[in-house]
Amino acid sequence: MSDERSPDPFASSDVGSDSPAPGASSLRDIRILVVEDFATMRRVMRNLLNDLGYARISEADDGSVALPMLHNQHFDLVITDLLMPEMGGLELLRVIRADSALRHIPVMIVTADAQREKILAAAQAGVDAYIVKPSTAAMLESKIRELFCTNTSKT
Repeated sequence: MSDERSPDPFASSDVGSDSPAPGASSLRDIRILVVEDFATMRRVMRNLLNDLGYARISEADDGSVALPMLHNQHFDLVITDLLMPEMGGLELLRVIRADSALRHIPVMIVTADAQREKILAAAQAGVDAYIVKPSTAAMLESKIRELFCTNTSKT
């Protein structure tokens, strides 16, 4: 049985230098909002991010809780689950992309759902990265770096 995988539509072949988000003095200073309905998974994600050196982390248990937070606080990155009861990650992503005040924020979906249709729907909605659980700290770190790296050769 061979391992046939589709190319990652979110993978970047560009290699650049680390560039923090505006207002962050270093990549480790970015403000991250973790949106996940399962408290244990929120804690796991927070611990992973802490272990990687990220300390400015807030949590929401649903997209409907995350939206007011996004409007009232500054965040550099949203990491969201896909399937949540009130407002799922895909709906949250669509609302973020439709809102001129929020659309600049990178959104990463971290989910157990590896269905091709869900991944394509997220890509079409404008997701910046998609990670299928279980994920490793190295995977998470790699995706965050990709999101905040700039390539100086681009004009």
